[in-house]
Amino acid sequence: MGFNSGLQMERSYYAATANPFAPAPRLEGEVRADVVIVGGGYTGLHAALNAAERGFSVVLLEAVRVGWGASGRNGGQMIPGWRKGAAELIERFGREKAKELFGLALEARKLTLERIAKHGISCDLHSNGHLTLAAKPTDLAWMRAEVETLSNVMAYPHARVLSAHEASEKVASVQFHGALLDEGGGQLHPLNYALGLADAARAAGVSLYENARVLRLETADGVVAHTEQGVVRARYGVLACDALLDGLEPRIARRIMPVANYLIATEPLREPQKIIAEHLAVSDSRFVVNYFRMSEDVRLIFGGGERYSPTPPANIEAFVRGHMTSIFPQLRDVKIDYAWGGLVSISMSRLPHVGRLGDLFFAHGYSGQGVLLPALTGKVLVEAMAGTAERFDVLASIAPPEFPGGAALRAPLYVLGMLWYALRDRL
Repeated sequence: MGFNSGLQMERSYYAATANPFAPAPRLEGEVRADVVIVGGGYTGLHAALNAAERGFSVVLLEAVRVGWGASGRNGGQMIPGWRKGAAELIERFGREKAKELFGLALEARKLTLERIAKHGISCDLHSNGHLTLAAKPTDLAWMRAEVETLSNVMAYPHARVLSAHEASEKVASVQFHGALLDEGGGQLHPLNYALGLADAARAAGVSLYENARVLRLETADGVVAHTEQGVVRARYGVLACDALLDGLEPRIARRIMPVANYLIATEPLREPQKIIAEHLAVSDSRFVVNYFRMSEDVRLIFGGGERYSPTPPANIEAFVRGHMTSIFPQLRDVKIDYAWGGLVSISMSRLPHVGRLGDLFFAHGYSGQGVLLPALTGKVLVEAMAGTAERFDVLASIAPPEFPGGAALRAPLYVLGMLWYALRDRL
């Protein structure tokens, strides 16, 4: 948590444009509930809402402030599906299970949009599509195969491949060879989305506590969460810490890897539609991905670059600017108004880790797909809690393997792997 807190969330564009939100109190003394949720990001908030709507009494404990982890820092890109494409899902799990998994991912999108509409969450939502730019000519082959699989196997006709010329009309960069456009994608203001979910949870009766870091969990008889000044005793628990799990639950920490990402927001641009058309959310096909979109007040929000040390760059703005100008050299003189970073978690398989340890349920390791999927996992965890575990079992069955070497060696081994893939990107 200490590293994440040093990545200047308070200096982010999202914090500067956050909707009003009444702070939650600290936890003091002992509280009892049906469900205790650890983590005030998307997963925890969706779980809290679903549990409250089923009639459970719910306490949510957030270590700092609601949305102060990855949920309030990310690129705000709504990308349907899993980090693995439809063709890869079929190759790994077979056609029928892949179709089931893809259907669940589409439900995550539907649930996200329903929550935003139902609770009137003001979060700069645009559902205009997501564009994946082809960094290499060979990318177009798998993009065409993916579109064909989506249409013919998944009954999803909303994706198509663009030529290099068509891609350049959407994104003002000449270095790409085409693109895959998914019309089901979109973008939002990630912190305001989290704050809107938190307000909805409070309205549903959830007891929210901020600055309530959980120091220890007991799972022998129900779930007991200990903070510095209080205790919550509950029948069930949800662990929703993602990259900020630290040592709270070592039995699952080895299946995810916290990695840092860095973002900048430019000054407002005079002709934003000449940089990105149609309010598209955009990423590229590199292993070390660049991702960018236009904010509601016409700033380019750009994330990217690779960093293999737990120490953040001395100057986040300068670090990310170089990656931005490699794609958009026409922006080399643009002023950067905001620069920040944050930790996200990845898994070995790039699929999330969903499961339970007795009465403690968890979901993490979204690997870059963490804007839409938590609406699904938050619901499915509560379904299992209430006695209907079929969909939970489907998600639990795709659990990623542990990182080689466990928690001690996962970071250096991951660094070696990332260096190799980064080299491949350059070559």
